[in-house]
Amino acid sequence: MSDAAEAPEGGPGAADTPDGADRADDSAGTAEGVGETAGADRPEARLERAVRVAEQALIEFEIALETFRIEVENFSRLHHQRLGPMYARLDELDALIAEARAARSGDPEDLRKAREARAMVQPMPGVEELFHDWLDSDGLSPEAAAMLTEQPVRPPKRVRPSDEARKIYRELVRKAHPDLARDDAERARREEFLTRVNAAYGRGDETLLEELAAEWAAGPVLKAPRLSESEELYARLEWLSQRKEMLTLVAKELEESAIGAMLRMAPDDPDRLLEEIAEQLLAEVAGRETELAGLVE
Repeated sequence: MSDAAEAPEGGPGAADTPDGADRADDSAGTAEGVGETAGADRPEARLERAVRVAEQALIEFEIALETFRIEVENFSRLHHQRLGPMYARLDELDALIAEARAARSGDPEDLRKAREARAMVQPMPGVEELFHDWLDSDGLSPEAAAMLTEQPVRPPKRVRPSDEARKIYRELVRKAHPDLARDDAERARREEFLTRVNAAYGRGDETLLEELAAEWAAGPVLKAPRLSESEELYARLEWLSQRKEMLTLVAKELEESAIGAMLRMAPDDPDRLLEEIAEQLLAEVAGRETELAGLVE
């Protein structure tokens, strides 16, 4: 868990959360230590404060992880949309170059390479490729869901939503996080609400996030939770620790993925990274076209 005050923002910020998680344990220990020094609080009160610190730290951890997950998915989608045609053009040029060399030499090895290069242009698609634009980690992608419900398709326009969208999103998650619920009905309400918040943030829809913030502010005022018994509080701390471990594994998988590694190359401006890759691909296309022109003259 990270410090409850502020988790790192942005894509690779989620990569910092596992180390920050240990600081939350220190924070919890500090809160308990203060109570012991004072000597006036009951043990349950000190334990409850430790639980509250751990809850807030876990929420900050999850905010950082979710923002990174959305950036990974947006980067992957935009990478495919913007750069896919360039990769396809490079494959076609490689096949044409290999075929031109084989036609000149007639060498069996060149002919074999030409056949292999041509096979790469239109390979048999796998299931993931067939459904690349239809599925994401939450199931149907926003574009697919919109098409099936006859709603306007609103794919992400950039990897990272605007600063204002990120600010609203973080505040909404802090206030409405399901881990703050004290009964199943309230947890279900919060989970349904945050599903809509995550979808709006994933699209960078600042207007919808503002509407959701107003909706939450106008929602029911919940009673303050009663002081839990020590057994319940210890169980709560154990659950928070287990969830932190699970989220740490999720963060590691994201960071070690191909897209996660690319995002670490430009943590401050992932959208610019797409432009740089596009420029490199255009240069490669130009080089291949020049090579091909020399072979077919």
